[in-house]
Amino acid sequence: MADVRAAVARELPQALDDLAKLVAIPSVSMATDHADDVAASAEAVAGLVRELGWADVRIVSVPGGRPAVIAKRPAAPGAPTVCFYAHHDVQPTGEASSWTSDPFTVTRRDGRLYGRGVVDDKGAIAVHLTALRALGDELGVGVTLLIEGEEEVGSPTMDAFLDEFSDDLDADAFVILDSGNWAVGRPAFTSSLRGLVDLVVEVRTLDHALHSGQYGGAVPDALTTLCRLLGSLWDADGAVAVAGLDSTPVAELDYPEDRLRAESGLLHGVDFIGRGRLVQRLWGEPAVTVIGLDAPKVEGASNTLVPRARAKVSMRIAPTQDASQALDALRKHLVDHAPFGTRISFEEESGAAGCQLRFDGDIAQTAVACLRDSWGVDPVFMGMGGSIPLAGNLMHRFPRAAVLLTGIVDPDSRMHGLDESVDLDDLEKAAVAEALLLTRLAQAADA
Repeated sequence: MADVRAAVARELPQALDDLAKLVAIPSVSMATDHADDVAASAEAVAGLVRELGWADVRIVSVPGGRPAVIAKRPAAPGAPTVCFYAHHDVQPTGEASSWTSDPFTVTRRDGRLYGRGVVDDKGAIAVHLTALRALGDELGVGVTLLIEGEEEVGSPTMDAFLDEFSDDLDADAFVILDSGNWAVGRPAFTSSLRGLVDLVVEVRTLDHALHSGQYGGAVPDALTTLCRLLGSLWDADGAVAVAGLDSTPVAELDYPEDRLRAESGLLHGVDFIGRGRLVQRLWGEPAVTVIGLDAPKVEGASNTLVPRARAKVSMRIAPTQDASQALDALRKHLVDHAPFGTRISFEEESGAAGCQLRFDGDIAQTAVACLRDSWGVDPVFMGMGGSIPLAGNLMHRFPRAAVLLTGIVDPDSRMHGLDESVDLDDLEKAAVAEALLLTRLAQAADA
């Protein structure tokens, strides 16, 4: 343990420098004008892995997909193989001027690093590199790296990607470092994930715009009609009103209301939504969010009845929910609740199921011990409200493998938001845990 900690501490400064260089590349996968940046990010990651001396490092993709990095160091006969996963694409920054510091320049403040991607998920690349450099040539097990380039847009080509590269990725254990911890200093494994479906709904009421004074009061406009339609998605208490959706029991953890209020930044006087235990609402129940609107801006708006309006609706679904059935239920609800006989249509539909993860088997139990020994406390087994379709896909394709989902996100990390950050101490402990896992699996193979 002492040797591993010392080796990780020795390698960490270089990994943080590498992280700063990766963050400086604005690899926003959902923005077409950043396609070159996503490609440059993949090249940068591949270059860092080649510096390890690995011979097999490739940048690959499938038709329509963004570039990913696959790197392999084969196992000796009888030794297991571990696949470490992360993704190099990032979310948009939002209004960059609202950040405390430049989002694409890593900044250190009060024991944390700030910048887009430092925790989701380029920080995970730094963790993997630190662990591998700490062990050098003394790995004793096979290691594969999969660094994806389209996770932030829902991994739309992942099924095709795994069809083509499953032989390259076959492993005894998959460590997906893209989830969260219970708190700073308290590591966690994710035991369940919600799925995700979304669609764009369009409302049309007119074949052209009209003067609101001349026709308002008798003729419905599309924007107001869309607002009324979207409002039907929730009950009065904020619980999802879409019929036919699953609810999955989740981990028996207490999430105090005052803690959630503080960690989420919920304003004073604003109530929580939904019903039941907070962790159940966050991890085991559906949640609907309107994530985008096509409508006239407030600035420059005129007194006009708008003929057409669109919204993108995103719905998290319970870990056991079939994604296609959930998408059907959402579509049916919108059709059934369309007011005034309004014409609606759908486009850009997508869906991915959630999953429940297992922790049986020797490798999983070894991983649990590695987190415990690195942090000095027992890890928490918790659900996550987010969606990582890869986890369930790997469980399906490699049923004998241990699929372990953990991460370096904490409640203050603000991933996807302004001032995204990672706790430096937790990042280092994650690297120690990974190095311990490789070391102990190698020792078990030699026994």
